[in-house]
Amino acid sequence: MAAPSGQVSAVDFASWLESRLEELGMDPDVYPAYIQGVLREEEESEERDEALRGILAAFLEEDSLEEVRLEIVTKWIDFQNSIPRESAPKDEVQALTSMIEKQAQIVVKTRDMSEEEQQRKATLLAQYANNTNLEDVMNARKLERDSMRDAGQKKKEQDKQQRENQKASKQERKDKEKKRTQKGERKR
Repeated sequence: MAAPSGQVSAVDFASWLESRLEELGMDPDVYPAYIQGVLREEEESEERDEALRGILAAFLEEDSLEEVRLEIVTKWIDFQNSIPRESAPKDEVQALTSMIEKQAQIVVKTRDMSEEEQQRKATLLAQYANNTNLEDVMNARKLERDSMRDAGQKKKEQDKQQRENQKASKQERKDKEKKRTQKGERKR
């Protein structure tokens, strides 16, 4: 499975990365997948380079770290450039075309209803077509407001009557006190 010169296949890149990391003394089962994830996920080259430096710094010295990082990035870029760009849009167009054809083949079958079913449906629609819930809620609120208004009015009248009674009893006490004092003064 040899790739044309200057191009790197996905299998070649993965196997190259595993062997290169194994040469450097890194675990070939863990780090290649991790590094490939960083290469795939990081859009910005600065972030990608920083993440790779962080991974490689645990196993390499400063002088060889930059060289290995550059080698990995170069191979990754070669791999990315070797992926054919035209295959994706053609596949999408083909998938959309087949989906549209399938949808065109699907025929919506209308169901014939018997006269009895139609009558039942019409009855149900007539029964539930009017939304009386709103009217019921509005009527209930109106009744509640009316009853509260009546209760408030009744309370006002009771308070007024009570004040008048208190005023009258107070006046009666004053009058009794006045009579008593006048009686006492006449006796003297």
